[in-house]
Amino acid sequence: MSFDRSIKIAPSILSADFANFGEEIQAIEAQGADWVHVDVMDGHFVPNLTFGPPAVKAFRPHVKTFMDVHLMIAPVDPYIEAYAEAGADMIVAHFEAGPHPHRTLQAIRGTGAKAGIALNPGTPAGAIEYLLDLCDMVLVMSVNPGFGGQKFIHSAVDKVAQVREMIGDREIHIQVDGGVDPATVGPLVAAGADCFVAGSAVFRGGSVQNPGPYGENIRAIRAAAEGALKAA
Repeated sequence: MSFDRSIKIAPSILSADFANFGEEIQAIEAQGADWVHVDVMDGHFVPNLTFGPPAVKAFRPHVKTFMDVHLMIAPVDPYIEAYAEAGADMIVAHFEAGPHPHRTLQAIRGTGAKAGIALNPGTPAGAIEYLLDLCDMVLVMSVNPGFGGQKFIHSAVDKVAQVREMIGDREIHIQVDGGVDPATVGPLVAAGADCFVAGSAVFRGGSVQNPGPYGENIRAIRAAAEGALKAA
């Protein structure tokens, strides 16, 4: 995948209908999703439990765009290979999920997947300065990880700006996850983010039988983001 800083909307399938994942993935892609975001939680690092490697492997044939797998698990290193083999295009691990994030990023890259590092709301941007040369993406959490539908934490905007400054001319995406909607996406774009995870803000009002609202929601977020980009 060639690198560009165009706006990317990555719906989180944590907000999809769990009985219809394949059709839900096809629906969001047909309605304009750029990436498909898979939230993996272990009930230990975060207070929720979601998808193991077999589930991700089952999602893979349905994803025609780009599958971005966000590992909210600790320890993370023992599971990297399994998620890569399941078909993740990008694997994102948390800075806070182990003592050696540099080694974690090396392990992800060693599988052939793209590598991302995620920052919880309480973790300063500077923590990852010496990891950037191993990163394809930095994920700034704008809620505490573990549950969908939380309120946006506004200090994430300043953190995005700090990360963007540190990145310089490196080809690294900045993704934001948590409370992203048409009202919050503008300041994040202005600060330098290019990829946006949205769960309830995309899936609200629609269904596999009625996917039109997914497209309306994706277009509303994209329009707000692109409007902020033009104004910047």
